[in-house]
Amino acid sequence: MRNVLAHAGKSGRRVHGLAIVFAQETAEAASVQWRAVSHQIRPKVPKLAAIMDEAEHDVLAYVTFPKETSFNPSIERLNGEIERRTAVVGIIPNDDAFVRLVSALLLGQNDERAVPRARYMTLEIISQMS
Repeated sequence: MRNVLAHAGKSGRRVHGLAIVFAQETAEAASVQWRAVSHQIRPKVPKLAAIMDEAEHDVLAYVTFPKETSFNPSIERLNGEIERRTAVVGIIPNDDAFVRLVSALLLGQNDERAVPRARYMTLEIISQMS
């Protein structure tokens, strides 16, 4: 929602009903509410409405998951790390700078997971101890 409102400008920040979309029980109800909000803002902020039209499928994908689905904690931790690091930067000048920053963070996380460190108990360390 923050990403969408960042494109809206001050006139588009008064979008009513966007939070209601995420409270819907079914995918159909969420999609109907999403389109209603998009239709409501189209006269004042057409750029935001176009972005919403493009992103509807991606944003509402979670609604199709079964209620019992638990999300992967490592992915949630990674998302939290990206959010924390981008908040430190503050203002990111453009989309390319954002992609470079997040790519560097993801490469760093990949390197940390690919190379076992001494602080982790690997099979080699355990075999030496026994």
